Amino acid sequence: MKNLIEVTNLSKTYASGFEALKGVNLNIRRGEILALLGPNGAGKTTLISTICGIANPSGGTVTVDGFDIIKDYRKTRSLIGLVPQELTTDAFETVWATVTFSRGLFGKPANPAYIEKVLKDLSLWDKKDSMIMALSGGMKRRVLIAKALSHEPSILFLDEPTAGVDVELRKDMWNVVRVLQEKGVTIILTTHYIEEAEAIADRVGVIHNGEIILIDNKSELMSKLGKKQMILDLTESVNSIPPTLDKFGLDLSDDGTQLTYTYDTQAERTGITTLLSALQSAGISFNDLNTTQSSLEDIFINLVSDAS
Repeated sequence: MKNLIEVTNLSKTYASGFEALKGVNLNIRRGEILALLGPNGAGKTTLISTICGIANPSGGTVTVDGFDIIKDYRKTRSLIGLVPQELTTDAFETVWATVTFSRGLFGKPANPAYIEKVLKDLSLWDKKDSMIMALSGGMKRRVLIAKALSHEPSILFLDEPTAGVDVELRKDMWNVVRVLQEKGVTIILTTHYIEEAEAIADRVGVIHNGEIILIDNKSELMSKLGKKQMILDLTESVNSIPPTLDKFGLDLSDDGTQLTYTYDTQAERTGITTLLSALQSAGISFNDLNTTQSSLEDIFINLVSDAS
């Protein structure tokens, strides 16, 4: 898949001396959904603000579809739509008026049919004549997306798109994002919700203290860094783990009825067969077993903890 955005050694230092970005390198592929995860103050918003031309970089380069964001700023900005975190929009305007006006800001000719399509895709058509101030928070968020799409960009940045939105509406928004991707829009979102990245992203990047500490395909990331656990429900409870089983690093539940074995799915050998044989030799039997895979949230917490 061809790179649509290339970020090379990007840095941003504010007048106060705070270094928000520290030599960030990032390639964003055409047609993908990339989720950027990171704690507050990690540099997520600064990174996308710089790519979108809102903040000026202190060093490094960014190209969008081959165009430099500084030298060719008109071209790069026309390719990008941005949905900010804040629900700031024209409170006394109608939905139709504010989205139409946003299209005009980019010098695009009037196209009522396109605006109608955008509003219908975002389930806003029945609200087209409503004042922004009368809309719910979730609907206002949809209006921001409609405004960002009004000039027909090929790239959409979503900065915390579902912040403050209830679970049902959040999942509805995920469907909107998937539909946009199907229509060829490349999407980059920042989020605090691990399940959001897990549900819709193709790749996941983790940013911490102004640095990208890891970026990978979601499935490969979970495969490489995720751990699997096998939980054994014992036939009879035990008071302690026999010394002959020490090498397996087993965890015994407080009531002595379960043993948990953690193993690496990428290792040449998982050790499960050896463990089961050792349990039999130790006279420990079990009624049932099940396995669990670590979630993206577990991986994220471990990565940020290791980087601190």
